[in-house]
Parts: sequence; structure tokens; C-alpha cells
Amino acid sequence: MATTAAPLRTDWRKEWFEIEDAVYLNTAMQSAMPKVAVRAVQEAIEGKKFPHRMSQVAHFEVPLRVRAAIAELIGAQPEEIALTTGASSGLAALAYGLTWKAGDEVVTATGEFPLQYSTWRPMEEREGVVLKIVAPSGRFITADDLIAALTPKTRLVSVSMVRFDDGSLLDVTKLGAACHQQGALLLVDASQCCGGIPLDVTTLGADLVTAAAYKWMLGPYGTGFFWASTALTKTLRPGPFYWQGIAGMDNRHSGSLNLANAKPIAGSRRWDAAETASYFNLAALEASLKLVAQIGVAAVAEHTRGLIDFMYERLPKDRCVPSSPLDAAKRGPYGCFAGRTPEKSAEIYEQLTKANVMVSLREGNIRVSPYVFNTERDIDKLISVVTQ
Repeated sequence: MATTAAPLRTDWRKEWFEIEDAVYLNTAMQSAMPKVAVRAVQEAIEGKKFPHRMSQVAHFEVPLRVRAAIAELIGAQPEEIALTTGASSGLAALAYGLTWKAGDEVVTATGEFPLQYSTWRPMEEREGVVLKIVAPSGRFITADDLIAALTPKTRLVSVSMVRFDDGSLLDVTKLGAACHQQGALLLVDASQCCGGIPLDVTTLGADLVTAAAYKWMLGPYGTGFFWASTALTKTLRPGPFYWQGIAGMDNRHSGSLNLANAKPIAGSRRWDAAETASYFNLAALEASLKLVAQIGVAAVAEHTRGLIDFMYERLPKDRCVPSSPLDAAKRGPYGCFAGRTPEKSAEIYEQLTKANVMVSLREGNIRVSPYVFNTERDIDKLISVVTQ
């Protein structure tokens, strides 16, 4: 029986500039920024053009509002959120904040996104950490695969919640419970799902969640965050931190910044990226987060799931094979497929690119990542190119 993607209750396409010369199905690479975010950037530019018209208080308040919006999105408290430039900052904070012993194990998965290796490989030489790379026992990496690799020496499991190359969704809650029973920490990179599927850190089971915000959170490049549990941040080693994270900065309205006894404020704010009040970026991100909240993450997930199911129903089975889980409960907000050979996958990708159907080719898989501005017509266009 043919599937049909359920229509959204509201047509959100008017919130984006129409892409007339292409079909954009590549949100997993970067989102198309909505009109409200573009307007926010334009206003921020005007503020820099005429700085005497801009409130000095905004310098401090914009990051606070963005922090609160992210906290609302993931079920956290604002003080648990660090504002960063992307997902890598969360891994770095933990890498340099933990007190390591030689032989401590960091577990990750084979074929992970490169930031896992660029973070933990140097720690082998620096701290004597052992990076343990786990291969899947089946087609996709699972919580059971990672749990089977835990030993008394495992200090941390660091993995993606949704894989960049196949869209598979990890059972983080199950993995987190096993890690904690073993006395290990769990860090997850949620770049490929935060804002695309519902996420609540109070029940997720991770100790730290990091994410880039220029994908499913609709922000510009150079935006991201990480959430860390209060229990974790209390254990991390001190280090240099951004000056707006000094305890007592709430007295800034007095006009005094004489804070020579610079102790970090409680929570994650000490790991904010320097120059957090970058209006061009954060003004856009704030506007985008408001739109994400208006649409509702559950509605985004339902819509994208319907479009991917619609795609899988129509892909020519003699030419293509699904390379993401067909069970929507086991994948993130997008889906992948491949040709019958790697060469055929590359050929299909080139055909799609030439036809201005914008997708990604990742590790031999064609990644299709729609958003609420996409419709069945966009999937039909993709299918028509694939079946040529």
C-alpha cells in the first residue's frame, strides 16, 4: 500500500524565501535560514552601522535569551547551557575538563563523524587515554554494540545520537543506563537531530549533549551549544574562561566591571565561546529558535518522517537500496539510500546535482534531509531523476 506524507496543519513554507532554481533536501548539511532570521541579521547589521541606537544592555541580554530558548528546546535549565560555535566545543570541554589516568578508555564507533577522532586521538598522546573504536555487529551501530565494549577502565562513551552517514538513531537511554552502572560517562553529539526530533535531556540518559545549531535548529554557521549536567560540571577542572562567565557579572548594570577576583559562575556558562554577543549570529539564532518553537519539534519530526517513508515507497527497487533503518523509530529526521554499487551511488548523486536536487553523498550513501518547507512534490522530483 502506498504511503502518503501527512500534511502539516500549517503551511510553513511562507517563512522561507522560495528556492526557485533547486529542490533543497539537504538540511542535515545546513538549514535554509528562515526570513525571520535573515531580518534579525539585517537589524543587527544596522545596529553595528549605527551603534549609538543600540542598547548596551543587549550586549548581555541576547546570549541570555538564546540560552533560555535552547534550554526550553531540550528540557534543560538555562544555566546548564554553554553557547558555542559548533559541536566540537562540547567534546573539547570534556577532554580538557576531566582528570584522566593513563589507560582510561574512551569508547566511540567506527565510521563516526571526524570530530570524535580529532578530539580523542590527541588525548592518547597527551593523557595516555586509550581510544576504543567499536564496529557494529549488524548493519547499524547499536547501544548493545557499545555496551558490549564497556570495561572497568571505560571512562567515557562519546558517540553521535544520529549518524551523519546512515541516519540511524542510537538508543541513548539504554546506553546511558549501562554507562552509569559501569561508572562511565556518556557524551552524545546531537547535531543531526536536535530540533529535528524531540529531545529531553532530563530523561535522555546522557551526561553531556553537544550540537551544531546550523542544521535542525535553523541557525547560521558558527552557532552551537552544549548541555552538561550540574553533577558533571562540578567535577570538571578549572581553566581559563570567557569573561562574561565571571560570577557577579549580573551587577553589570551598575557600570562597574572591576571583577579582579574572577571566579566562574556555576553551571556551563564558563565554557561559552568568546565574544558570545555576536549579534549577527546570535540574533539570527534567537529568531530561528522562536520559529522552531512555533512549528514544534514533534511536527517537524512527523513531517520529515512522512516524506522519507514516501521516498522509500517510491524508490526503484531494481536500482536503489535503503541505507537507513526503514523503521522510523530507529532513524533520525532524514533517510539515506544507495545505488546497487558505489559507482552507481556516485552516478545517481551526480544526476541529482545536475538536476539541482540538492542532497549529500556520505560514505557511499545519498542522504536526503527534508524540512517543513519541503513537500511530496520535492520527493517526486528526486524520484523522477533517480528513475531516468
